[in-house]
Amino acid sequence: MKGLRFLLVVLMVVFLSSSFALSEEVKEDKITGSVGAGFYSRYIFRGYELSSGSAVIQPSITLSYKGFSINYWGNIDTNERKTQSFIPDREGRKSFNESDLTLSYTYTIDKLSLTAGYIYYGTKYTDETEEVFLSASYDILTKPTLTIYRDITTYPGTYLNLSFSHSFEIYKDMTLDLAASFGYFKGDDNYWRTYESSTGSYTGKKYSGFHDGKLQAGFTIPVTKNLTIQPVVQYWFPLSSKAKRIVDGNSYNPNGHLDDTWVAGVNITFSF
Repeated sequence: MKGLRFLLVVLMVVFLSSSFALSEEVKEDKITGSVGAGFYSRYIFRGYELSSGSAVIQPSITLSYKGFSINYWGNIDTNERKTQSFIPDREGRKSFNESDLTLSYTYTIDKLSLTAGYIYYGTKYTDETEEVFLSASYDILTKPTLTIYRDITTYPGTYLNLSFSHSFEIYKDMTLDLAASFGYFKGDDNYWRTYESSTGSYTGKKYSGFHDGKLQAGFTIPVTKNLTIQPVVQYWFPLSSKAKRIVDGNSYNPNGHLDDTWVAGVNITFSF
């Protein structure tokens, strides 16, 4: 994994160097991007609770050029505490415990956008892993988007997510933003075997089922032409009995059962 991390860093440097060297004479070919940070009451990933009783800070930077994009995203837990899905690397202390890198390409045909990409998850609280993904989005009311993720290294499995979103202009350039998403997961590796009472261990069928749901509401508030603030509230919930099931006090799902969870936060983004 160290070699992979080094390779990804090299790719990022090459991408940035070559991009900034390109001429900006033709405006439609210029590099675009954003720098931002999210401040949330907790960290939830696909329904799994990855922080508890502590706020998180999530910096992000994205650069795009002619359909290609590179994104860095991180997570800083201000006071790590153990959860059912999370073993802290610095319990009771602040930790910069995740650094993710996403490379992607988007091709647009009229209102249809097709995206393919790769994600490297540099996590300290669990083994690092990698995913590839394909996404299709149609630019109509609710902007339906279907994304398929496939873990290709540590936790082989497939995750499907169907999402919808829409923004309503409420005052000048300020908008009310509503979104919803629904996930399905199918585990393929022995890691995903479920808990059985008869053996008192994870020896059952591999976990699969309708997994997590999320409802979200927020506002986009322009401060300047390039700077926006987005307060947001999220409600996460399990989509099936399998996702929330507990057997003999243990989670049926080896990664932890899902609960109903509220998250509040704010994003600050500078676009260029």
